[in-house]
Amino acid sequence: MGQVLEVVKQRKLLPLVDFAYQGFGEGLDEDAYGPRLLAENLDEVIITSSCSKNFGIYCERTGCLIMVAKNSEQMENVRSQVAIVARENYSNPPAHGGAIVAEILHSAELSAIWREELTEMRDRINTLRRDFVEALKPYGLDQKYACVAEQRGMFSYTGLTPEQVDRLRDEFGIYMVRSGRANVAGFSQENLPYLAKAIAAVN
Repeated sequence: MGQVLEVVKQRKLLPLVDFAYQGFGEGLDEDAYGPRLLAENLDEVIITSSCSKNFGIYCERTGCLIMVAKNSEQMENVRSQVAIVARENYSNPPAHGGAIVAEILHSAELSAIWREELTEMRDRINTLRRDFVEALKPYGLDQKYACVAEQRGMFSYTGLTPEQVDRLRDEFGIYMVRSGRANVAGFSQENLPYLAKAIAAVN
């Protein structure tokens, strides 16, 4: 991350961080390392943070826009421009999702439960990653897909080609975007053998 920071400084870039999956990588605090490093060391940073996945309120579209500016005058200019854009797009957003997040974060008991559940989800996903690679071992594909076990988060780039993805859909009823990005949270112990067999068939 230090190298990224240096490149941003050298090229005088304005970083925009899409922070949609906090807590699904290594942990809530660990995942915030990169955005924090940028915010602490740069005059200007834009961070978009989503609560959709890590709070399990996807349909509420809840999140926030975090802006770091050089000084209070610049911050006021940024705030006024963001307010104009927000007003033109939705004016007065629904408050329900934000109220849910606030209720959880302002309660020590609810916050502890939420953190525990998030840890369970992250651990489940990481276990499924390893088990996916293990399920491919009988087909001699475990090394080819070993990177899946090393990646973090809800999604994984499998390396499957668009043609292979099409075959998975048409021949096996397995769906993913044509870039080969798979939703690991959609894996299960029950469907991994079938998934592994299908991937072996299209390789």
